[in-house]
Amino acid sequence: MDVEETPGDGAASPARGGKHTGAAADGPEPGGTSRGPAPVAARGTRGGPDTPTPARRGPVVAALMLGMALAALDGTIVSTAVPQIVGDLGGFSVFSWLFSGYLLAVTVTLPVYGKLSDTFGRKPVLVAGIVLFLIGSLLCAAAWNMAALIAFRVVQGLGGGALQGTVQTIAADLYPLKERPRIQARLSTVWAVAAVAGPAVGGLLAAYADWRWIFLINLPVGAVALWLVVRYLVEPSRPAPAARPRVDWAGALLVFAAGALVLTALVQGGIAWPWLSPPSLVLFGGSALLIALTVVVERRAAEPIIPGWVWRRRTIAAVNLALGALGLLMVAPTVFLPTYAQSVLGLGPIAAGFVLSVMTLSWPVSAALSNHVYTRIGFRPTAIIGIGLAMLILLAFPLLPYPGAPWQPALVMLLLGAALGLFQLPLIVGVQSTVGWSERGTTTASVLFCRQVGQSVGAALFGAIANTVLVSRLGGGDLDSVSRALEHPVPGAATDTLRRAVDAAVDHVYVGAAAAAGLALLALVFVAPRRFPVISDKADA
Repeated sequence: MDVEETPGDGAASPARGGKHTGAAADGPEPGGTSRGPAPVAARGTRGGPDTPTPARRGPVVAALMLGMALAALDGTIVSTAVPQIVGDLGGFSVFSWLFSGYLLAVTVTLPVYGKLSDTFGRKPVLVAGIVLFLIGSLLCAAAWNMAALIAFRVVQGLGGGALQGTVQTIAADLYPLKERPRIQARLSTVWAVAAVAGPAVGGLLAAYADWRWIFLINLPVGAVALWLVVRYLVEPSRPAPAARPRVDWAGALLVFAAGALVLTALVQGGIAWPWLSPPSLVLFGGSALLIALTVVVERRAAEPIIPGWVWRRRTIAAVNLALGALGLLMVAPTVFLPTYAQSVLGLGPIAAGFVLSVMTLSWPVSAALSNHVYTRIGFRPTAIIGIGLAMLILLAFPLLPYPGAPWQPALVMLLLGAALGLFQLPLIVGVQSTVGWSERGTTTASVLFCRQVGQSVGAALFGAIANTVLVSRLGGGDLDSVSRALEHPVPGAATDTLRRAVDAAVDHVYVGAAAAAGLALLALVFVAPRRFPVISDKADA
């Protein structure tokens, strides 16, 4: 179907098998949807999904939440068991690749899985992702050294990429526009619970069982999710294509290779080797060549993995930029706040985790309530309000007193979570509602891909900022010795100097995060159309 864009938003390419249908701009009744569940599509109808009835939709939603839980718990539950893993397998110098390898695999496969889900359907991609994730989990539990564990974490990541993108896409397929905040709020709650429960579960398993159980517990959860998907998820009935679908495997390989080089350069630069060292220059140079080659190949491909319309349509391009900036700014609280809480406030690991976790409590609540705002004023104004508030809240962090009380940064994080819930969910729901079924997987994957890349860039950028501030405040010196001094403090003026240096470094990081919020705000103000070109649910069906 054609999407009738608002003026200046660029023409949308026709979806396969549809005919021209007008699109309503978002407003008090986004997309012109009805208040009840979407009707079940007749078998063999054009384009859209067969929306399950509410009775059958429940098991599918349960499967989506379990699948999302596998991906959400992965990082938090593994991080608490690192000492036990290193003690058993060794490899302390490379243990960070337990996380970096998984992140790389998830990020670079997101666009590939998005395109495959649009071409072959959501169900086979989600089933393959769950199976691959479970195979990776079983292999991780059987790892005999750190190198094997890192390799098997990459296998897990290959499945995690399918889980993250496809779950979000199916969630949009299942619900009409008016009801999408409900499922998105549930998925946000999964992430919130994972952030709070993951470290506790990982610590308990590592302390009282064995670190291998951290991976083995994925098996029953994934098995239930797999059974529910196979049993209850009904794929859309679409007309048979005139020609056999062509998969752009060359483009997929180039996207994977270019993304892997870029993210490896960002993750390892300034840590494993200096930024201007030969390894960094080689990686960045190789990345530039592969990106250029990818653009050439994708422009010539009949069914490109990353189609050009993802960036030609103003709505999708603006959301990609805004959520890339979100990934950038999220590094400040998730990476640097726990260090601030322990080093500056003197809290233990559990209390420091609580200071951060309050953000994950307010985020899903705000997201669930955001539909009451964007149904009245629209997706773009709601997101602008959310990111504008987030920018002010981030700028308030450096104004906290030194050393201050724990409730002060906790309050900042509570407010930040509320603001970001108001920002992110309207953009995801809005951009998914501007495309038909046959383009939704690619669109969702592009948004998640940009957010993941933003996180990688943010980790490198803000890490460099923090290190620069620490070195300047301490008059040079070895940052490893600074880390050891903070971990085992000795009372005195020297320790207070270190704490003040950490306080200043984190303050600078939060100012940088506020600047990232400003970039998201600019993208929404100057790139996004004033009204999102929403497709009505009847047109999408």
